[in-house]
Amino acid sequence: MHKPSNKLRLAQRAFFLPGGEKIHCPFPFKGKVGMGMGLGRTVTVGFMAVALLAGCSLAPEYQRPEAPVAAQWSQTAQADGTRQADALQWHTFFPDPRLQELIAAALDHNRDMRIAVARVEEARAQFGIVRADRFPGVDAVASGSSARTPGDLSASGSAVTSRRYDVGLSMLSFELDFWGRVKSLNQAALASYLASEEAQRALRLSLIADVANAYLSLLEMDERTTLARETLKTRKETRMMVDRRRDVGLAGDLDFLAADGALQTARADLASLERQRAAAVNALELLVGQQLADEPPGRTLSDQGIVPDLAAGLPAEVLLKRPDVLAAEQNLIAANANIGAARAAFLPRISLTAGLGTASGALSGLFKSGSGAWSFQPVLRLPLFDAGRAAAGTDLAEARKVIAVAQYEKTIQQAFREVADLLAARTHLAEQLQAQQAAEKAQAERLRLVEARYGAGVSSYLEVLDAQRESYAAQQGTVQTRRAWLSAAAQLYKALGGGAL
Repeated sequence: MHKPSNKLRLAQRAFFLPGGEKIHCPFPFKGKVGMGMGLGRTVTVGFMAVALLAGCSLAPEYQRPEAPVAAQWSQTAQADGTRQADALQWHTFFPDPRLQELIAAALDHNRDMRIAVARVEEARAQFGIVRADRFPGVDAVASGSSARTPGDLSASGSAVTSRRYDVGLSMLSFELDFWGRVKSLNQAALASYLASEEAQRALRLSLIADVANAYLSLLEMDERTTLARETLKTRKETRMMVDRRRDVGLAGDLDFLAADGALQTARADLASLERQRAAAVNALELLVGQQLADEPPGRTLSDQGIVPDLAAGLPAEVLLKRPDVLAAEQNLIAANANIGAARAAFLPRISLTAGLGTASGALSGLFKSGSGAWSFQPVLRLPLFDAGRAAAGTDLAEARKVIAVAQYEKTIQQAFREVADLLAARTHLAEQLQAQQAAEKAQAERLRLVEARYGAGVSSYLEVLDAQRESYAAQQGTVQTRRAWLSAAAQLYKALGGGAL
């Protein structure tokens, strides 16, 4: 019995595309080669090669790239926590009823969210179109034709009029997917669809965090504006008191000018805060997609009830749960599958065209006995010369995969930095808020003592003015720090891939 040659043994394991690209088969051919020599052997080997390639995948085996980040968070990022963000729904993490209403309205009316939902439907439809190419399309066809042949062209020497009527089923150009080209395109379309779903999840989660941050900023402006109004009122009263003391000789012009300057500063500060509050309202309305309603009533910053006790875990675990990272990976999978479709351009394509029905020269004879008709037309197309089109298509697919890998790794690196920054912010802003509250309490006590000393004639008005400025700045700083701490908690919920349902 003839034994397979070394070349044949190689063919059992791999084939090569033009340019030296190797195609690996998932299984070796285990069987006997035909007994004949010469042409018989060549045909046998050829059919064996076709059978082997029919089970081959031209797309590279997908392997998830290693995360290009550290295995642990930095020492400044405290990853301790009791709750998992991805298992925590947003209405549980944000207990303020007014904030919940705003988030729900934003998810329904935000225009970017509507676009993202439509993008998912677009990708789903594209996947359906590509998936349909894996199945033969069958059409019902009814046609009629008439033709007149001049006498000098007919065999009888006289003009002939012919008619034909057809009714049946037709299958046009169904490709036999030997090399997995259509399958690779189907896998790429599916990955693109899944990427759009993850992108929608990422936008949804980002929208929730952005609405929360905008709402907290509005609450900050409300509280700071209230403080400014109270300060303005107090400084008006102080200036009147200093003016009366000046009239009786207990205060001089310097004291009055200082009181008047403090009043005008408070007025300017109030105007600035009111401008910032209007901008905060406009920003929140843009995110929500509609005008803000007055109901239900909301809570103050100190009563928000947001507890940022979120566990970060290991970077390689938590980052791969983020929807933006998952979307980047699906785009990478799609780019990997497109390489298989591009490689298939080097190989033959086999398409089938078939029809089954009845045909007759008259309408009345369409369904009579003996009118059955069928056609079957297989077509083999073998690329011989395309001026480098197929090679360029493969290079393009390879380059896009390199881009997809870099984008995936960049997404992970950005996610790592975002989580690390927010973990550090959670710790340090909590410490800052505690110190700021202590400073506010101390400045309030100092102001009380200085005002008492000024009333007793022991201290000058400049000391009172300085104490008022420091107390006001401490109050404003406490509100700002509390808002920053709450905003960091909201952003950390997003960064850890919080549940967005």
